[in-house]
Amino acid sequence: MKALILAGGLGTRLRPLTYYLPKPLVPLLGKPLVRHIIDPLPAEVDTVILAVSYMKDALEEYFRTHDVGRKVILVNEDQPLGTGGAIKNVSRYLDGTFIAFNGDVVCSIDLKDMLRFHRSHGGIGTMSLWQVEDPSAFGVVGRDGRGRITAFQEKPRKEEAISRAINAGVYIFEREILDHIPDGVVSMERQVFPNVLDRGLHGYEFKGYWVDCGTRESIIAAQRTLLDLGGGKVSPELIQEDDATVVGANLIMRAHLRGCRVGPHVYIEDDVLVSRGAEVSESILLRGALVEEGAKVRGSIIGPGHVVAKGQDVKDEILARS
Repeated sequence: MKALILAGGLGTRLRPLTYYLPKPLVPLLGKPLVRHIIDPLPAEVDTVILAVSYMKDALEEYFRTHDVGRKVILVNEDQPLGTGGAIKNVSRYLDGTFIAFNGDVVCSIDLKDMLRFHRSHGGIGTMSLWQVEDPSAFGVVGRDGRGRITAFQEKPRKEEAISRAINAGVYIFEREILDHIPDGVVSMERQVFPNVLDRGLHGYEFKGYWVDCGTRESIIAAQRTLLDLGGGKVSPELIQEDDATVVGANLIMRAHLRGCRVGPHVYIEDDVLVSRGAEVSESILLRGALVEEGAKVRGSIIGPGHVVAKGQDVKDEILARS
């Protein structure tokens, strides 16, 4: 079985970090975002296809040097094709039932159970669904009593929404879906899904967690969720001196903490130094970053080797070389 990851975006909302790092390789708790999709795939998935359009060379280098247990094929888009166009662009590699992902999604979905649901209900495809309190920023679906999708709404006003179930960006499709995707730039959500309801498109609702990691704040939110679920640890090679304090759930690698306060919900890579009197919380410090004396970092991503100056107050920012 094949899995397709739609990873063609430029990552503009994560700049300047994504000027030199493609969004699929942005780290979330010690591994790239794309690995949070690949690693939980069912064993029957033997090939992963990435539809990309930005920094393909960096992605090729990563998969050349990291074994993910499956064959990986990267397919470039010369120009952005939309979700539907991206799927059509890799159609030569799709030979049966396949799983597709929006590349930003980090979630707790049970793909084996979703496959069982899809096979038992039949039809052209199954869409993952997530319940939200306010669906006005999302694509909303309506279903009948058997779980079959009957209607779509795009970003409705809260009081006019037909449900609180939104498209969660994970799909299982039969190859027949390709016959309903025209050539060119195509949106699955607007141009394909409404036209295949008579072919049997079902909604699979799941619980746990779901985060669309396209922004700084959503990556920080995903990190918080995973740490609270037990993803934290501190490396035995961590150096703490001068009464450095670590509070709450964090993932800290081979770093140096000197008379500072770190946590909660912080990820720190190797060779980071947090200096005396500094405070870091709800943040990501990438390899070699330096937080100087008395600085404060909250809700932020600090890129590799970047220096947060003495006494600087950094809140809700991405600081990295551009």
